[in-house]
Amino acid sequence: MSTPPRRIAHLDMDAFYASVDLLRYPELRGQPLVIGGSSAQQPLLLADGSRQFARLRDYIGRGVITTATYEARALGVASAMGIMKAARLAPDAILLPVDFPAYRHHSRLFKTAVARIAPECEDRGIDEIYLDLSALADESRSLAQRIKDAVREATGLSCSIGVAPNKLLAKIASDLDKPDGLTILGGDDLRQRIWPLPVRRINGIGPKASERLAMLGIHSIGELAQTDGALLRQHFGHGYGAWLLAAAHGIDERPLVTAVEAKSISRETTFARDLHPRDDRETLSGVLVGLCRRLADDLQRKRCRGRTIGVKLRFADFRVVTRDLTVAQATAEAADILRASRECLRRVALEDRLRLLGVRVSALTAADRDDTRRGPQQGELELLERDEQG
Repeated sequence: MSTPPRRIAHLDMDAFYASVDLLRYPELRGQPLVIGGSSAQQPLLLADGSRQFARLRDYIGRGVITTATYEARALGVASAMGIMKAARLAPDAILLPVDFPAYRHHSRLFKTAVARIAPECEDRGIDEIYLDLSALADESRSLAQRIKDAVREATGLSCSIGVAPNKLLAKIASDLDKPDGLTILGGDDLRQRIWPLPVRRINGIGPKASERLAMLGIHSIGELAQTDGALLRQHFGHGYGAWLLAAAHGIDERPLVTAVEAKSISRETTFARDLHPRDDRETLSGVLVGLCRRLADDLQRKRCRGRTIGVKLRFADFRVVTRDLTVAQATAEAADILRASRECLRRVALEDRLRLLGVRVSALTAADRDDTRRGPQQGELELLERDEQG
């Protein structure tokens, strides 16, 4: 029997954290809403039964946005942005605290519903998964619609799905028609649908790389695909340069990682502009706190903890530096990860501008169910913010 053509789906929940909160506060639908506050931004229940919500304009601190509704994004607000900066862009936007237990609950609901239809799944985080649909009998569009309907029935939330021959193209496809999108890409769609897109739409090309590509006259994925490989290797190094050319041609042979246990869990972010360790210290510190929070949530959702904590830095010249620290006791707590990450950073000469910051936890072990179900509480988040200000 011949092997069926590869069909990989990427499912991404739409503005997941904010959408979960809108289930609880439906009166906020259609309004710009930002998630990222602490218990100080908890809504107040008034005597008449209505709620009073915090506004961005009243926020004071160094917190970082976790996510935002599409209405807030239209005003320039984005994930990993400092809340004070967001307040200047959208002062009237509603600000809610993060609610990790609720997000994990809805994450389990949608993944369980999807697994009944497409069990070959790679978990990529609390709000996204890859699926291998290759061996399933249904046609791609009807199968993807069944999955979308199952997610909505289980959670009341919408998701966007892209189906393509590989993970790289499926990831791009899921973002093409957000929110509530369903996009199918075949091999013949590369030139018409992918090549006209800006190079930033390829997952793995950040702001700095796109700037350097623009200096070479390369703006679209199609222009990248037609660039001489030697030129890319000259400017980006052998490995990254070769990957850029392959990605532009839609080549990606990575398998789904389904049954193996993760050796490490990491979170990283590429900045919209290069940040200086001294001049942008407040912004970098806020980003670090946000990464540690999300990493702790990943660990607790996967019911594991780790002893080795590390940081990854990519400088403006694309030089990469990593530092690791092994702690006495395995942890899944954001405050512990933050403290160890700062110790790692003290061992790096922070003199040049940075384009990427990442945090990783490895040497993982399974945690007791009671240890991981709890998640970071609001008091712990407040301790993180006070520590961050210090």
